[in-house]
Amino acid sequence: MDIIANLLNGSLVFSTALIFAALGGLISERSGVINIGIEGFMVSGAFFSAVTAYYAEAAGFGAMSPWIGLIGAFIFTVIFSSIHAVASIKYGANQVVSGTVINILAAGSTFFLVKMIFVGSAETPLLTNVFHKVRIPYLTDIPFVGKVFFNAYPTTYVAIALVIVLHFILFKTPSGLRLRSVGEHPNAAATVGVKVNRMRYIAVILSGSVASLGGATIVMTMNGNFAHNTIAGQGFIALAAVIIGKWNPIGAILAALLFGVAQAVKDQFQIFEFAATIPTEIFYMLPYLLTLVVLIGAGGKSRAPKALGEHYEVGKR
Repeated sequence: MDIIANLLNGSLVFSTALIFAALGGLISERSGVINIGIEGFMVSGAFFSAVTAYYAEAAGFGAMSPWIGLIGAFIFTVIFSSIHAVASIKYGANQVVSGTVINILAAGSTFFLVKMIFVGSAETPLLTNVFHKVRIPYLTDIPFVGKVFFNAYPTTYVAIALVIVLHFILFKTPSGLRLRSVGEHPNAAATVGVKVNRMRYIAVILSGSVASLGGATIVMTMNGNFAHNTIAGQGFIALAAVIIGKWNPIGAILAALLFGVAQAVKDQFQIFEFAATIPTEIFYMLPYLLTLVVLIGAGGKSRAPKALGEHYEVGKR
């Protein structure tokens, strides 16, 4: 039972970054703007969180520096999400191409900035203060369940809370209805007074900031620093989680947990002797292989927002 509990707890930990990233992608795509740039936003979040937390430590903020790193990622990633928003919404650029450019731009610019800020180094210095797992009193003592769900990083609890909040906003509030309407029928939304492009700007910019928390989570919990390979394609797994989850926050978290299992299996299996005979590359490819298999099996059954990818021009019907 301990092995299963550890596996499930590891799945929850590994899926946290994917949950943030998937929620970010979901916000943008619900408004009708394709978000291929999730990978770039995660890279941006990882970079800005590492740099912000590093300088927060130097300024003497101590244990508060990981939280400051998260805030830094959320705020500064607006630079990249605004580029995608302006290109896609104002100038009507192909949204897939724009998102791809964001991925390339984020990867190249952050690597350059690391070498410039830290004088030739290919990565940021290791942070002294990072998040550690938090054991919730009494709940952690519940057999099996306590070990799985109540012994996690603070970012995991924040991600789960964000899923609940976003689901409520999307399906229970007027703002959520407006957001969904511009992604389904922007012309109809405009006729009842919804500012379609303004709503899309807000969604895309917020999308990048939320997705950046996924990259920040990786730095602040597992890596402790930023390098060019910190994200390693996880943004594309998050994009798959959006599609498999049918553009729904609950579906997205379930899909992210599924991919988290694949990463947790890698760590759990490597403790067994037989794992030594298996090339480590096999374990590292599991999440990506699972992504392909699940997309083939379930991706075609998902229905995207009807106006996803369509440019809207004010005054045109």
